[in-house]
Amino acid sequence: MNVHTIVLAAGEGSRMQSKRAKSMQKIGGQTMLEMICRTASYISPKITLIVGFDKESIVEESKNFGLDISACEQPVPIGTGDAVKCGIHEVKDASKVLVLYGDVPLIKQNTIEELINASGDGLSILTTELDDPYGYGRVKKNPEGYATGIIEEKDASNEEKEIKEVFTGILCSSTNILKDSLSEIDNNNAAGEFYLTDIVSIMNNKGIKINTYLASNDEVKGANSKKELAQLEAIYRSMKVEDLLNMGITISDPNRLDVRGDVECGKDCSIDVNVILEGKIKLGDNVSIGANCIIKNTSIGSNSKIDAFSHIDGASISDSCIIGPYARLREGSQIETSAKVGNFVETKNIVLGKGSKANHLTYLGDTEVGKETNIGAGTITCNYDGKDKHKTSIGDESFIGSNSALVAPVTIGSNVTIAAGSVITKDVPDNALGLGRAKQNNKENWSKKKD
Repeated sequence: MNVHTIVLAAGEGSRMQSKRAKSMQKIGGQTMLEMICRTASYISPKITLIVGFDKESIVEESKNFGLDISACEQPVPIGTGDAVKCGIHEVKDASKVLVLYGDVPLIKQNTIEELINASGDGLSILTTELDDPYGYGRVKKNPEGYATGIIEEKDASNEEKEIKEVFTGILCSSTNILKDSLSEIDNNNAAGEFYLTDIVSIMNNKGIKINTYLASNDEVKGANSKKELAQLEAIYRSMKVEDLLNMGITISDPNRLDVRGDVECGKDCSIDVNVILEGKIKLGDNVSIGANCIIKNTSIGSNSKIDAFSHIDGASISDSCIIGPYARLREGSQIETSAKVGNFVETKNIVLGKGSKANHLTYLGDTEVGKETNIGAGTITCNYDGKDKHKTSIGDESFIGSNSALVAPVTIGSNVTIAAGSVITKDVPDNALGLGRAKQNNKENWSKKKD
């Protein structure tokens, strides 16, 4: 489909009580604007943002989306019809135009696809049904089921007020038809604004068939305040959790799982309470995640276990690993098969080899550890000299005694033992004992002086 999307993102949203534009408020760890743009991008390669308030921030941040996005300014906020007029000249080659809103982020891809398909050679509008439609524009239809106009609350008869189907403002139209019709919108109304809703009656008067596509209430909810933003967050979380349940993940309490990204999972995975999953997450088969974990942009291999209160960000964890409890794996941590990172262990930019262990109270930074090596409690790789980072290399089947400090750059060979309490500043060859302690002296018959 050759579709160009126009996203209306010029609103201030004064009720947000924020210095940032309404569309720049976050849901699920990303702005509402980014969320709707990413959804649209799966269908529509070109996106034009209509900006106004906080335009510099919007334009700058949109550059980080990695999408084909341009921006047009609406100098004065005089209605949604005028906003679309501001961006329509950006549409050059596309046969259809999709109009979305930067503060309505939860529309699903399949809903957009169905709306586009329904447009045919004319217009389709996205609608929803409300138990209490008070204040919304009712969708008026002819006997054939085509929309003929949008009736505002103040203009509706008693019979028309009984209509439950309302217009969301989201639409898809043939490009040429939309361009022609936009020029006919006027501001002859109490607010003196150009309303996009007038498009429906304008096209109907031209004999254009206007199809409707019905969306769920949750998909078309917007946010004008922090209270409504919190409500959107809850809806988004519920949608994501439902997706995971449909994938077959066992979730201890769906109300206490927060998903802020995309999760790919295998079979027989389980997630305990108060877990946050953010960014891109990949789970193999039979992965278990304990309570109160935060996991971001991480892959976890099959049969691995993440124990409670662990914080993992930007890590790669292979099969059959044990992480935690209270472990912190920072960006660049690569944990190989059957390795273990235990309680109160922190890692950053490391490789922990197959079957190797760091069980307690350890910091490993800029470190490569071979297979079947045991890192004792309290071990520190001293990777930073105050100016530069340096690497520590530890071979296979070595033992690093408790409370050791490995001062990088340093290489520890294979089958090496480092005595507990050592400060190692020089390389240790294979099969050696590394000992770097101060000599112990005992002073006999000595005690503290008493007052």
